Amino acid sequence: MIFITYGIVVSGLDWWYFQTFGVNDIRVLIFPALIGGSLLPILVPIVFFVKKKTSLAWALGQSAIIGSILSSIYKMFTGRIPPSLGSNVIDISNGFRFGLYQGGIFWGWPSSHTTIAFSMAVALITIYPKNRLLKILALSYALYVGLAVSVSIHWLSEFVAGAILGSVIGTVVGRNFVNKKKIILNNTIIDSNMTS
Repeated sequence: MIFITYGIVVSGLDWWYFQTFGVNDIRVLIFPALIGGSLLPILVPIVFFVKKKTSLAWALGQSAIIGSILSSIYKMFTGRIPPSLGSNVIDISNGFRFGLYQGGIFWGWPSSHTTIAFSMAVALITIYPKNRLLKILALSYALYVGLAVSVSIHWLSEFVAGAILGSVIGTVVGRNFVNKKKIILNNTIIDSNMTS
């Protein structure tokens, strides 16, 4: 994440991307992604919990919580200056304020929206690896949220870093739940064999 971000910032790709795509017409079209990226990580686990899919609800909830915590911890120390929504004349894409709480935990590197979206999407894909439609929908959602924030409230490099961090979190959480399910199934088979 760090090296890729450094490359994107130093090459000027962050600034070029913001000047090219960070315009009001595009922002208006993808504003729902900002809202969806905030609400769906809360609502989706609740819906699965209510539908008695508690294991899946816990996996998605855990992905979202870990993604939020880890991205906030990174932000505490990086203090990245966000894009200026009112003007794209002065290049501020290389503005970091390293140190504890120099830039708060809501703005900065990596994007929390992207981290959480990718952690949930990749957890789902890891848990259901053969479901092609689910893969397409989950990745489309994560990309939609990530690209939306990359042209509005975050830099491209923050989207990329969030996608990487979220993918790692989703893979770990997803594999953990798949392994727990296998252990539970194996124990059930062993227990049923012992009783017969």
